[in-house]
Amino acid sequence: MKYTWIGLVLLFASTTVQAKTRIITLAPHLTEWVYSLELESQLVGVSAFSDFPEAAKALPVVADYQGVDFTALMALEPDLILAWGGGNKPQDIARLQSLGYEVFVSQPKTLDDIANEIVQLAARLARAERAQQLTQQYRAQLSNIKSLYAHSKPISVFYYMWQQPLMTIGAGAWANQALALCRAEHIFNDSPIDYPQVTIRQVITRQPALLIAASDQSDEALQSYWHQHKALINAPIIRANANALHRFSLRIVPAIGELCERIDAVREKTIY
Repeated sequence: MKYTWIGLVLLFASTTVQAKTRIITLAPHLTEWVYSLELESQLVGVSAFSDFPEAAKALPVVADYQGVDFTALMALEPDLILAWGGGNKPQDIARLQSLGYEVFVSQPKTLDDIANEIVQLAARLARAERAQQLTQQYRAQLSNIKSLYAHSKPISVFYYMWQQPLMTIGAGAWANQALALCRAEHIFNDSPIDYPQVTIRQVITRQPALLIAASDQSDEALQSYWHQHKALINAPIIRANANALHRFSLRIVPAIGELCERIDAVREKTIY
């Protein structure tokens, strides 16, 4: 009877832990992590723009660019809140912690940090084995991309996210990590600002060999904008999958692979 009683206690404890882990995510990449770890059944609330996978769009939204909706969040009675240190307001994270909530803070700075943080989160949620499989594949794919283009000749590019005003990236911007793997050198890497606003004249002066549009504008709009400057800058233009490249999720690897392939196709035709 003693062993039976102990077994029942352990079973009850395990069931209680599993049942009580109600998760809320305060950034789209954290929503994706929960789905990647196959814990979506425990996800009760998300942030705005949690649009992948499609099912995430149906969940209650408790945060956006203005901050956390504390009333909506507390009504969902979460046990674990996943926050983004680089995107959520520090005062919101501090308030959640002061209210006694367990808060996992994500703040990846490098591509490898994505794998490291997923492993940390998985340890908390008893998904270590699943995380190991995911991150091993992720790191192997990154390594393959790096090896594939390691000896490619650098190509100068202009990468931008918005057309009017013309918003681009500096050396410290997240997208530059992807460009580096593709052996693409950004023409505004000397900018002291990570996301500077530039003029078309500055772009023309620096004469990139390739234009990269990380936006959802139509092909017609993209071509129309650059056609008016064709006499001064006649570089080809390609698209980048901004939704994946600008998000700290596992989807970034295939997006980098696709970007590198497109860049390499132009590189092969470019005469330096």
